[in-house]
Amino acid sequence: MRTRSLSRRVAVAFASIITTTGAARAQDPAPAMPDMPGMSMPGDEHAAHEHSMEHDHSAMGGLLGRYPASREASGTAWQPEAAPHLGLHATHGPWEVMAHARVYGLFTDQRSDRGDDALVSINMAMASAQRPLGAGRLGLKGMVSLEPATVGTQGYPLLLQTGETANGRTPLVDRQHPHDFLMELAATYAVELSATDSVFVYAGLPGEPALGPAAYMHRASALDDPETPLAHHWLDSTHVTFGVVTAGWAGATWKAEVSAFRGREPDQHRWDVEEPRLDSGSLRLTWNPTVHWSAQVSWGRLHSPEQLEPGVDVDRTTASASYAAPLGDGLLATTLAWGRNDRDPGRASDAWLLEGAWRRSDTTFFARAERLRNDELLADLAAAGALSPAAIGADHAVTVGEVSAGFLRDLWQHGHVVLGAGASARVSFVPREALAAYGERTPLSGLVMLRAAVR
Repeated sequence: MRTRSLSRRVAVAFASIITTTGAARAQDPAPAMPDMPGMSMPGDEHAAHEHSMEHDHSAMGGLLGRYPASREASGTAWQPEAAPHLGLHATHGPWEVMAHARVYGLFTDQRSDRGDDALVSINMAMASAQRPLGAGRLGLKGMVSLEPATVGTQGYPLLLQTGETANGRTPLVDRQHPHDFLMELAATYAVELSATDSVFVYAGLPGEPALGPAAYMHRASALDDPETPLAHHWLDSTHVTFGVVTAGWAGATWKAEVSAFRGREPDQHRWDVEEPRLDSGSLRLTWNPTVHWSAQVSWGRLHSPEQLEPGVDVDRTTASASYAAPLGDGLLATTLAWGRNDRDPGRASDAWLLEGAWRRSDTTFFARAERLRNDELLADLAAAGALSPAAIGADHAVTVGEVSAGFLRDLWQHGHVVLGAGASARVSFVPREALAAYGERTPLSGLVMLRAAVR
């Protein structure tokens, strides 16, 4: 089932939600101030008073249980409660609404024989709403991106990245695919069993199953870093899945959940809605022992995830730990994650990621290091005879990595609209025997960016 009319209706709906929310907040302008752990943006206390609420929005309950909303990230994933809770908040009758958006304008220069430069925009807007309903609480979530237009189906240059396809015939290599226009359209319903326990169901078209850590664009440890991790397809590539149903239990510090979902990743038609299927499954256990920590382990069986390899299934296993706490006069957030893809038929490969962001006042400093084994990166050169089997092995697999660091500084704020600028640099690591493919030198990359955020 593919339809452009649904995409247009979702776009109109989101414009209405964000406009209505902005109008509700326009009478309550907020001064610029740093994002502190566990707090939503300034001005919420006044809004709470206006609507006769007994708590401010930093204490709003989550969609899935009785805990602070700052614990929630993408899909049904958790993060540390001390992570920043950014967004516009408003109440409309029984509804509590949150919305935020980010738009990056990037110029990236990937310096190597397999690199390129490009000027693109990476962007997303999301909204959520919740209200009491019957014996439980109903939640609605949605997220859209204009990257099919601002990035294009060919993606943008990103050395050592692989995954998905631009045309349905050849894989994307050394490039990052754009997101689909419709990234999430989901509903939740949670029923409290006690003061600390609840059961819930989540359903999305698209949505995110219970597999892996929170998606990278929602992790506090990746705050203001616009580049997609190389480990994305080992950790959180299922964050846009056309068809997912999750059921789970959430306690004070533990959450257990099971998902049925469509294992195939989105195709090259980025504006449409793909036919939902529930042909794959996953399990995830999450533990938040304190407000500063969140850890998860998960496993999933993905049926035919890659369009160009329809006969290959993947068992994916992930484990991660995230930390967020004040450090000096700022907030530090870090994530350590491991993912393994075990192909059937095929071999297993692993990916490691360590990333962090430290935000003080109006500036964010971020860094990331990754190491993974990839058998798709140089397969095109091996097939063309440009690299000998002795250079990359019979399975075409190479161990690669990257280290990157950068900053972003807020330059101007009016109400909830914040404009900033920044830059980052990146060193890519390729084995010496395969380095000839990249120009006989260590590949270096850099980008400069402008960012507009509504939060």
